[in-house]
Amino acid sequence: MIKIFLTAITVSLTMFPVSISADIGTNIKQHKGNQPLYSKASVTRFYEQHQNAPQWSEKQIDELLQAIEASNQHGLIPSDYHLSTLKTNNEDTERRDIIATDAYLTLAGHLLGGKLNPVSLEPTWTAKGRSKDLVVHLADAIRENKIVASLDTLAPQQPRYQIMKKALAKYQDVVRQGGWPVVPEGASLKPGMESPRIPVLRERLAATGDIHTINIESTMYDESLVEAVKGFQKRANLEPDGIIGPSTLRKLNRSPMDRINQIRINMERWRWLPEDFGQQHIRVNIADYRLEAHEGNDIAEVHDVVVGRTYRQTPVFSANMSYLVLNPWWETPSSLARKDLLPKFQKKPKLVQELGYQVLNQDGKVVDGTAINWNKYSASSFPFRIRQKPGEKNALGKVKFMFPNQHNVYLHDTSTPELFGKTRRDFSSGCIRVRNPIELVEWSLEHNQDWPRSRIDASLETGKEMRVNLKQHIPVHLLYWTVVVDDMAGNIRFIDDIYERDNKVLAMLDQRPAGE
Repeated sequence: MIKIFLTAITVSLTMFPVSISADIGTNIKQHKGNQPLYSKASVTRFYEQHQNAPQWSEKQIDELLQAIEASNQHGLIPSDYHLSTLKTNNEDTERRDIIATDAYLTLAGHLLGGKLNPVSLEPTWTAKGRSKDLVVHLADAIRENKIVASLDTLAPQQPRYQIMKKALAKYQDVVRQGGWPVVPEGASLKPGMESPRIPVLRERLAATGDIHTINIESTMYDESLVEAVKGFQKRANLEPDGIIGPSTLRKLNRSPMDRINQIRINMERWRWLPEDFGQQHIRVNIADYRLEAHEGNDIAEVHDVVVGRTYRQTPVFSANMSYLVLNPWWETPSSLARKDLLPKFQKKPKLVQELGYQVLNQDGKVVDGTAINWNKYSASSFPFRIRQKPGEKNALGKVKFMFPNQHNVYLHDTSTPELFGKTRRDFSSGCIRVRNPIELVEWSLEHNQDWPRSRIDASLETGKEMRVNLKQHIPVHLLYWTVVVDDMAGNIRFIDDIYERDNKVLAMLDQRPAGE
């Protein structure tokens, strides 16, 4: 059984010097039933702070039941919170009170900090989530008779989470209405074609609001339908060519329940995050190849990015950008020098000079790379350190943005800008390549008033490496979303799970919490 992580429940607090009553104390310690207590330590602390007496009225438990049943609006599972036990009302007063308390604290913890421990899924996770003493929060909710409202306030209030919540309700409604039709397999459908599959395609797109049509029986792949398909393709990170080939058909035929689960997974990821990302901050959605420079919730700039290959995945973490480097040297990581550069040098030794690489021996002295017999070495016996001088061919391009971290991952320019023309852009060795990076430099230095754009451009023209410390550090959040919110339209789009991480999150979300 996977242990569920209740981020927000504080388990250490000075206890009141009272002994647990026979009824409440025994019931907590010896609780048995269809479901164990999930937040036993916090339940115990709650009653110790309230003279070990029952706290819930029947009206308040009815309100709690409403909140539990509504937890599916957050992609959670109502049965995880003692729903059937509380509904049947077969327990004595003390045990029913305890079960209500455990249900509230467990649901509250999941809304506030997520049902799952993000570190168990993303070992590099460093974002600090939201926290609150939920024992105190529950006491306030009971005293003020605000059970439902008190739970509602614990879920993320971020606009994008709220849009996902609305989208979840929409797809749940689609399921209740019987889902949508499956577009039959067949040859690729191209604009102008006629096919008996077209009416089904129209019906499928109408189900998700991609097209509004009354000509549902038309078999012609006409211009209005082509535009609807292109819109669908854009939202799905597919090439918007209007051609319904295997990839587009596969995404069209994902079931409504698949989409519901995808939303649930990404709402859970939102619950792991802080409420405040920082006033000026950067968010990178790895799966969407997109960087957003934020001023609060407002987006100041958007940049396409290239991220790590599936076998060299860009990690998920948060750190503070403290400086940037203009005209950087590239200190090639040892693993890349051994695995990537050595085979290239063995095949074409002149590349060392052509690409501006500098070779250093074990004493740190520069040696003539063109005089080395590279075939004498293997990845395991490679003794050199490789670095690349600034210039047009430098792998980092004209700038790198530094937020020191254990992964040695950062943002930088690139010498291969043609890759930004690709729809799928997982080509790097883990770092993030940024399109139009000089605009991001200018934005990052807006608090460095002595660094106007003219000085940035002049410094780049020198070709000499220069470090610029930021007067105000900028939080950088590298995140992974497979459901993306369109802020302007107020809707969502589904994108590929390029690193195949969603299924693990879903499997854990669908498991019952572990008892204490």
